[in-house]
Parts: sequence; structure tokens; C-alpha cells
Amino acid sequence: MGSEGKVFTLAEVSLHNNAKDCWLIIGGKVYDVTKFLEDHPGGDEVLLSATGKDATDDFEDVGHSTSARAMMDEYYVGDIDTATIPTKVKYTPPNQPHYNQDKTSEFIIKLLQFLVPLAILGLAVGIRFYTKAT
Repeated sequence: MGSEGKVFTLAEVSLHNNAKDCWLIIGGKVYDVTKFLEDHPGGDEVLLSATGKDATDDFEDVGHSTSARAMMDEYYVGDIDTATIPTKVKYTPPNQPHYNQDKTSEFIIKLLQFLVPLAILGLAVGIRFYTKAT
């Protein structure tokens, strides 16, 4: 293609996000996969859902064959400006003190709220059973 070697921003690539004009970012390279949408074994929805972001992880997770990787050269249009791709933030859970629910008075209250009505119901059924039997 005439635009080989060109560097695109994420915003530029994101504009190509429909079935008539679909670009993907895989491994720091930009691919125009519009002509491949109908032939993609996973369907065009898979490719269309990967537009507007770095689809490298999605591509690698599927485990594409060597022949599929070789086909990518045909659709290459340029490289991505990595400075325009947001960095991934690793989630770290907030630091919280250890909470042992079994030793709190709230747990005992909740347990009693369950057991007392159950005991009353059992007693009522028992009384009803014995008074009917006689």
C-alpha cells in the first residue's frame, strides 16, 4: 500500500471503526482489515469489536496460526505512535484490615434473628402435631 511506514495516532486509527473501513492495532502495527472482514473465521464482529484500541492481547489470546500471522503483512498500513496509547493500570485492591465475621456481635445477632424464628416455628409445628394426635 502507498501508506506503508506511516505512523498513526490512536485517534486516527479509531476513526476507522466500521464494516466499510476497519483498522486494527496489533503488536504496534496498524492493519486495514476491511477486505478481510467477511473471510475472518471468527466473524466480522470479532474484528469490529477490537477497533479503537490495542488489540494485541485479543489477537494473542486466540492463538493464531503461522499462516494467519503471515497474512497480516497483506493488510499492514503503518505503525502506531505508542505515546498515544494509554498505559494499562494494574489494579491493586485497597488495604483493609482483616475482618473476621465469626467473632463479631453483629454475627451473633444475625444468627439469632434466623434461629429464634426457626425455633418458634418448630415448636409451633410440634405442638400442633401432638395436640392433633390426641
